[in-house]
Amino acid sequence: MALDPQVIPLLAQLEEAGFPDPGETSLEELRAAAVFPPPEVPTPVAAVEEFEVPGPGGAVPVRCYRPEGPGPHPLVLFFHGGGWVVGDLDSHDETVRRLCAGSGAAFASVAYRLAPEAPFPAPLEDCYAAAAWAAQNAATLGVDATRLAVAGDSAGGNLAAALCLLARERGGPAIAHQVLIYPVTDADLDTASYRDHGEGLFLTRAMMQWFWDQYVPDAAQRASPLAAPLAGDAADLPPATLLTAEYDPLRDEGAAYARHLEAAGVPVRYRDFPGMIHGFLGMTDLLSQAEAAQGWLCARLREALATGTAPPPAGLSRRAQGRGSTR
Repeated sequence: MALDPQVIPLLAQLEEAGFPDPGETSLEELRAAAVFPPPEVPTPVAAVEEFEVPGPGGAVPVRCYRPEGPGPHPLVLFFHGGGWVVGDLDSHDETVRRLCAGSGAAFASVAYRLAPEAPFPAPLEDCYAAAAWAAQNAATLGVDATRLAVAGDSAGGNLAAALCLLARERGGPAIAHQVLIYPVTDADLDTASYRDHGEGLFLTRAMMQWFWDQYVPDAAQRASPLAAPLAGDAADLPPATLLTAEYDPLRDEGAAYARHLEAAGVPVRYRDFPGMIHGFLGMTDLLSQAEAAQGWLCARLREALATGTAPPPAGLSRRAQGRGSTR
């Protein structure tokens, strides 16, 4: 379908704001431009606390959000997007609050090290360290170690998917579910969605090329499944919820990863949101589909983490094009 009518004025605002070209500005300016003002009244949750967990490169900051109601709650490790270069605990605070409140799961948002100062695999190792620590300290956190999930958007979705591969390789921690929100799963920048939507729709092909160059500067390493999960063996990975946006350059690799998981026998629920662009999930004040997408993710988390067991298999509705939804 055509661009959602609510997206058109948003794109005009983004163009007028003049988001800096990553290749022509300093990291400090780029990271400052990626900070959006928080809402006047953040979505309430029962409690928020910050702490640090030991990581391979030093302490890893974590912000934990607790939902209302008695525990122990499931725990979702959340990894923010931003091309592995920008973003932090604050950039995704409201999104995480809304997912926590709506799903009834506790969330732990992880401030992994950023590229290019800490290139691949440093951010992934930080995420793994946080997940392993959370599993080992579930009782202290007041969460259920049998209902540990991972989630992330864009580059964070890449880290969530890669963490599932790494946890399988290392024999733990046990991940009950993975939520991948328009994830980066491949280093191929010549898919149909890149060709059709790689310019003028917020995220561009040139930006993704630059982000890859910062995160995995050695192009040969991009063949590693831990960098590009679509290259990996998907057998025995956790059940997945996967969301894409129709006008996102990353759409095709997200859909391909859903098919990749399903072909390996992994239960998958996949939904592509028509007329939407990359990054839409956090734009609930501007896009009605953002709220619908958050509601769908919350419902999926409630279902998947209700008892700590995997949900029954649910295939994709339209394999040929990698589009559509299984609700």
